Parts: sequence; structure tokens; C-alpha cells
Amino acid sequence: MSTVDLASVSVRDLNSRLHALPPGTNERHWRIVNPKGEHAIAAGLTLPLEVEIEGHTGYYCAGMNKAATVIINGHAGQGVAENIMSGEVRVKGNASQSAAASGQGGLVVIEGDASARCGISMKGVDIVVGGSVGHMSAFMAQSGHLVVCGDAGPSLGDSIYEAILYVQGKVESLGADCIEKEMTPAHAKTLRDLLARAGIKADPKRFRRYGSARKLYNFHVDHADAY
Repeated sequence: MSTVDLASVSVRDLNSRLHALPPGTNERHWRIVNPKGEHAIAAGLTLPLEVEIEGHTGYYCAGMNKAATVIINGHAGQGVAENIMSGEVRVKGNASQSAAASGQGGLVVIEGDASARCGISMKGVDIVVGGSVGHMSAFMAQSGHLVVCGDAGPSLGDSIYEAILYVQGKVESLGADCIEKEMTPAHAKTLRDLLARAGIKADPKRFRRYGSARKLYNFHVDHADAY
């Protein structure tokens, strides 16, 4: 294991070292200490590395992740795992707004709560939140899954496309074109698998499913006030 202390090394130098690793490297396990809320830690990784961050991180930690596993033993600032393509990003604490924004693949696990706009414009990523999410989560979500084991704030799934949302707790309100849908056995299995992958214990039978009513795909004058 390679340990990097951000009290003496800059984030730029750390990321440069991680980006310069060759595909066949044996230096796959990294431990980062004293992150002190720095921004863009371990961003843009493209190899199947294991990166463990001991403490809280700032904006865009593990952004644009591809293939790597990044574990944050603390809280994460805005845009954690933004535009993730594959791999896994796990936040042991809470996450600020726009977690996994525009994520195209991979798995993002937030063991605590996530703030506003969690999963905004998600495009294939799977997100599992152990706690609650804030307002406008899954706004314009195109594909993938958002699992919320707690409650959801106002305007959940506003202008949603084909992403699938599962919520165990209360939903304060649904956004435009988002409706509750039937929880079929196939959906229950998908949810069970997602919870297992995330390592979060919850009963799939207590969740409800939400998705698009498909009324905003094409302009219709009767729905003009919803655009």
C-alpha cells in the first residue's frame, strides 16, 4: 500500500502520480491521509485502483472515475463521483449536493444522507443512499437507478426520463412527470441486488418505485404549465 499525506503533498501532485501509473502497475492500493477538505482528490482515475481517503473531502472527489474503487472515510463535498463512468465510489458519511451528477455507469454508495440534486442528470449510474436525499434529486435523470433508504425531499424526479427510483421513506413531493409505479417482482429483485452490492441492509418490500409518466417527451399544449 502506498500512503500519501496531503499535509505535505499537493492534490495536483497526488493526482499526477495516480494518472501516470501504467496499466500493469502493482501499485494498486493507495491510502490518502489528511485530505482536509481539499477539492478534486483522486479525480479522473482510469485504472482499477483501490483508493482509501481518511477524512473529509471537498468538491468533485473521485470525479470522472473509471474502473477505480474510491472509499471516503468521512463526508464528501459537492459533486462527489461527478460523471462517474465505471468502478465504485463509497462515502462512509454524508454527501453534499449533486452527488454522482451525470454519472454514466458504476456504483455510488452514500452510507449517510445526500443533499440536493443527488443523481441529477444521471445517465446509467446506480446510486444507493443509506439515509435521505434533498430536493430535486434525480432531476432530468435519464437512466440508471437511485435507491433511497430514508426520505426524499421536494420535487423528486422532476422531468425524469427512464431512470428508476426506489424510496423506502416519505417523499415530500414528486416533480413534473414523475409518478409512483407498480413494484413488480422483477423490480424487487433489481432492488435487492442493488442493496446487496451496496452492502446496505433494508427490506425491498418496504420500498416504493417511481418513474416517468412519459407525458413530457413531446410538447402538448395541455401540459404547457409543466415545461
